[in-house]
Amino acid sequence: MDKMKMHTLNLSDEKFAALSEMFPNAVTETVDENGAVIRAIDKDVLMQEINTHVVEGREERYQFTWPDKRKSVLLANAPIAAALRPCREESVDFDTTENLYIEGDNLDVLKLLRETYLSRIDVIYIDPPYNTGNSIIYNNDFFRDANDYITNSGQYDEDGYRLVVNTESNGRYHTDWLNMIYPRLRIARELLKDTGILVLTIDDYEINTVTTVLNEIFGEDNHLGTVVVKTNPSGRSTVKGFSINHEYALFYSRSNDASLGMMAHNDTQKSRYKEKDDKGFFEWENFRKNGTDSDRNDRPKQFFPLVLNEKTSKLRIPEISWNNEKKEYEILEVFAQVEVVLWPITTEGNEKVWKYGIERTSSILDELLIKQTSQGYELYRKKYLNESGSLPRTWWDKSDYSARDNGTRTLTNIFGPIKLFDFPKAPVAVKDALIAANLPNDGMVLDFFSGSATTAHAVMQLNTEDGGKRKFIMVQIPEVCDENSEAAKAGYTTIPEIGKERIRRAGQKIKDEAGLTAQDLDIGFRVLKLDSSNMKDVYYTPDELVQAQFNFDGFTDNIKADRTSEDLLFQVMLELGIPISAKITQEGNLLCVNDNYLIACFEKVDTALITEIAKKKPYYAVFRDSSFANDSAMVNFEQVFNTYSPNTIRRVL
Repeated sequence: MDKMKMHTLNLSDEKFAALSEMFPNAVTETVDENGAVIRAIDKDVLMQEINTHVVEGREERYQFTWPDKRKSVLLANAPIAAALRPCREESVDFDTTENLYIEGDNLDVLKLLRETYLSRIDVIYIDPPYNTGNSIIYNNDFFRDANDYITNSGQYDEDGYRLVVNTESNGRYHTDWLNMIYPRLRIARELLKDTGILVLTIDDYEINTVTTVLNEIFGEDNHLGTVVVKTNPSGRSTVKGFSINHEYALFYSRSNDASLGMMAHNDTQKSRYKEKDDKGFFEWENFRKNGTDSDRNDRPKQFFPLVLNEKTSKLRIPEISWNNEKKEYEILEVFAQVEVVLWPITTEGNEKVWKYGIERTSSILDELLIKQTSQGYELYRKKYLNESGSLPRTWWDKSDYSARDNGTRTLTNIFGPIKLFDFPKAPVAVKDALIAANLPNDGMVLDFFSGSATTAHAVMQLNTEDGGKRKFIMVQIPEVCDENSEAAKAGYTTIPEIGKERIRRAGQKIKDEAGLTAQDLDIGFRVLKLDSSNMKDVYYTPDELVQAQFNFDGFTDNIKADRTSEDLLFQVMLELGIPISAKITQEGNLLCVNDNYLIACFEKVDTALITEIAKKKPYYAVFRDSSFANDSAMVNFEQVFNTYSPNTIRRVL
């Protein structure tokens, strides 16, 4: 029976081991600032190993860096000993919902989720706090322990994020913001599936910086596009320059396996397809390709002749042969008097190409429309309306995207005439972003800057529109509302209180308005709160605790006194890679996850109960070190499982 770690992995250890295996000659030792000898990688040796040319000295090179960047990398990799404690009383449909609302610093939460949700998230949508240059920013303090919340100025932005002074005069205008966003984005990428997509919204202040960061973390080839979203039609006044009425949505994929979703056609697009046949609505499109990549030199095998019989109005492909040396087709026949040779040449004499090559063109010759003009003949093909929609454009200007109008109005419809947020996101804007990111009908969305929980609202709305089973994970730091704010006056003390209440009210409103079609809609959410580990320090560092320094009686149990069995279960689930939205049932003192996939018992167990558990043949069985009622139960434990369920993996806290 093995003991559980009950803390996240140290990725630095894993990556060092991997580098050591690949490049043993780069492994070395050095001395840290305290004079202690530590392991290290010789970067010059490593650089030479991975380069096809000689690397000498500090050559100029393309790179992106800032003060504290190395600390940001370390922070992303550093392990933590923390737990997510369930809160039933603040949840909705705790036992049946697959949605999660997590309170806590999102960096620590992401680290905890990394073990279980590695490569499991379909879409990440985040709207991080903007670097406004007005003395405020949500930031990590690199001079304190990573488990502590950051030192701050006592201020909060309109979305409830912790703030610190960040004027341009402090010399760290971009640095502080980068230190905040960089480690979070590194972990976010690891959570995405290979087909997953990240959507990040930002304004002009950090669009260039965050694009560079995302290019580094995700790779430039995985930049699917940057959308300009008209979120403020009336414009926002600035100290100097233009009145800003837009923001950006950057789309990045985890890998080349990802693809964008199709967006519904707007009225203008649909109006072009006026004709209809048994295949659907269509428009006539010139068969000559006229785009930027339509030049004969670009696509020489799409530059070939077609022959029109003016008497029969029939088209055919003549006898031609490809001349590889000249990179062109040559005609091998003489045409009849009634035949006209057609080339994809414009009236201005520009040599373009046909839409398709010879093979595909030959299969649709009978479908082409021939029109005679004063300049000669033009060919047209039927272009059908794609019923699944069209690829997303890079300019989004629906009136419903307005944060001031639609976003604020949505909250007013839910909470009444109180101003809880200045410019909350419009649910329609988030919903369209999720569609563009190709979120599957049963996919999972993560938003670790949840704010007013617009993303959760958008997911529920999308599900009720098409019967989907999409799930959400919202993460929000428990920031306190300013005591003079309307939110505080309305009785809300923290941003998560507003977010959770918004989900409750919006979910019920959506379900009521949809009626019978939404009876199976999941409008619940399981609340979990970030806290210190459930385990006492003695669990992690038993060798460092000297009996003479402590009351030994305090260490007869290695679990903190205020922690419940359900608290322990969720920490165990995270370590074993079981989604914390999994179905949980209780049978007496047994906590059963996903129909006995995991059975945990953190109360007293005797041989009879151990036998009962073993006969259920769980994949995992987990117990407390102090659970065993007597020595007999401990001695018989392994024998019982070897008899009834030898394949069960046994763990102990």
